[in-house]
Amino acid sequence: MRIHWFFAVLLVPGMSMAAEGMWTLDNLPKAKMQAEYGFTPSDAWIKRTMLGSARIAGGCSASFVSKDGLVMTNHHCASECLDQMSTAKKNLIKDGFLAKNREQELNCPEIELNRLEQITDVTSEVKKATAGLDGAAFKNAQNAVKARLTSACVGSDKETVRCDVVDLYHGGQYQMYKYHRFQDTRLVWAPEKAAAFFGGDPDNFNFPRYDLDITLLRAYEDGKPAKIENYFPFSKDGAQEGEMVFVTGQPGLTQRQLTVAQLTTMRDLTLVNTLIRLSELRGVLEQYSKSSPEAARNAGQMLFGVENGYKALRGRLSALQDPVLMQQKQDDETALRKFVAQTPALQAKVGGAWDAIAASQQAYRQIEAPYGMIEGGRGFSSKYFSYARDLVRGAEERAKPNGERLPEYADAKLPEVEQELFSTAPVYPDFEKVTLGLSFTKMREILGADDAFVKQVLGKQSPDQLSAALIDNTRLGDPAVRKALWRGGKEAILKSDDPFIKMELALDPAARAIRSRYEKEVESVQQKNSELIAQARFAQQGTSVYPDATFTLRLSYGEVKGWKEGDKQIPPFTTIGGAFARDTGADPFALPASWHAAKSKLNLAQRYNLATTNDIIGGNSGSPMINRNGEIVGLIFDGNIHSLGGAFWYDPRYNRSVAVHSGAILETLEKVYGGGELAKEILAH
Repeated sequence: MRIHWFFAVLLVPGMSMAAEGMWTLDNLPKAKMQAEYGFTPSDAWIKRTMLGSARIAGGCSASFVSKDGLVMTNHHCASECLDQMSTAKKNLIKDGFLAKNREQELNCPEIELNRLEQITDVTSEVKKATAGLDGAAFKNAQNAVKARLTSACVGSDKETVRCDVVDLYHGGQYQMYKYHRFQDTRLVWAPEKAAAFFGGDPDNFNFPRYDLDITLLRAYEDGKPAKIENYFPFSKDGAQEGEMVFVTGQPGLTQRQLTVAQLTTMRDLTLVNTLIRLSELRGVLEQYSKSSPEAARNAGQMLFGVENGYKALRGRLSALQDPVLMQQKQDDETALRKFVAQTPALQAKVGGAWDAIAASQQAYRQIEAPYGMIEGGRGFSSKYFSYARDLVRGAEERAKPNGERLPEYADAKLPEVEQELFSTAPVYPDFEKVTLGLSFTKMREILGADDAFVKQVLGKQSPDQLSAALIDNTRLGDPAVRKALWRGGKEAILKSDDPFIKMELALDPAARAIRSRYEKEVESVQQKNSELIAQARFAQQGTSVYPDATFTLRLSYGEVKGWKEGDKQIPPFTTIGGAFARDTGADPFALPASWHAAKSKLNLAQRYNLATTNDIIGGNSGSPMINRNGEIVGLIFDGNIHSLGGAFWYDPRYNRSVAVHSGAILETLEKVYGGGELAKEILAH
């Protein structure tokens, strides 16, 4: 019921959409910002904001908060590092961590930080390379030109430079984003999970909130803390109700400009299947976690991701199941098609694009199950298998010219692949058996016991038997073995007797075949025709609208503001005292002992979490919230329940971002965790 009236209000005439938009920093709506808030960002302000922002390559946002490379992000964005640095005797997720000095800062083996430094338009080069092509030829030409452009952008500096060709407006524009990459990232401070995720899953995507969802990292270069010229200083006081605030981060993916056919496939097929898979995986992980404290620790990171993802995707499905939303999307599409039909030349060029994309959705429905299990994201859940695929495919692809490779193995991407392959993070065999066994079971269930691929994988073994046999006999858990295989190339791979390597060699032809079919019949059709629709949208609106999110740097502006839930007014702030009042002593509403010990020293009236109208989505986790002066006033970590439909809509009356207040960060860092020196570093500017 809540979802229905939430979307129904979108049809109210004259409703302000002031805060809507995830804007690229080279195309900010300056006139709107001035008209609505009396503020126009200068070029210098934009440049400082861009260089103060950062991205965690694995899927989160971050920011620089000191001249010595201190980086602020969410606890849940850095929890993989905490997990990898933990042992059975020292659980950093549960107990937290504070480095008393630089020497105690711990290396995070798989965290790469990116700082955007330059944006260059490459639309003409990409479109020239793909002009007149369809299907596999279109996809291959696009891969080749992207590989050439990124390689030229990186040059000889692949250790410190990352370049990505970014698709904006679904092919309406292509831009080269050039980043400075920091691969030496170290853990500085993280509170206990009980404080960072207070309220757990019941409070997730809700407000009021009482979370200290923060981790401080440090970027290093040449073995020393990185020297950072542009960083965000902290505001002790934070922002006031009604004050204009900005969120600069890396929103992951929105679908606000997809066709109705694409949204229908997402509603009826993709989301439903993903939710079923996540629900089953959650049950297995919960059961495994109950077997021992060590099992609970090993499964904790994945279980958190599964629960968070399930709730978020359930909200998206509910949004798409609302007939009001789908009717609005249909009306928008109909209006654009009518606009196209009014110009014969535009109609001749673009008119068939929607039908072509609809046909690609039918093709996708036919191959969704095998593609998802064999090549896509629902495949074999195992670090060992992931290592084997990168080793086998990496050896095959690196032997080819750069422009002919799969995109993930282009020269510009190899440092990221190598960082994961050479990671010293532990792998837990018993846990891997559980997740891989489930993957094999689901493969057999979805594809059928008589499927040729299933027979090839399982042979005469059961899923659990095969999982145990593979893991008991592999050496891929050793980073030295992986490094030797990678550096030995194709010859070393072909000589390897590792069971995962041998399996991947046998399965890769079938996986590549289904991927090739997907790229030819679905992906390339969508990309080419989405470009045509983007041209029509440009003809109608120009770049006065923002592009869908692409996990690239965006800026959202809004204000500190609560909302009205029925007859109840939800205020925009909570307090530290409110966290103690909410504490029940039982998980997930149990504050850690460190908080109770420090209660008498804390300012219980200090604002803790806050809600704002900023337009965000997954990927914005860890985004800095700044004021007009470029000062940190908050740290984004969530949205409210209404924001779950934000992949498709934005409603400023109900959609809210949720952040940790800057004052609460300083208050707790010093008084609860004894991080006075860190607080001084943050405040020194």
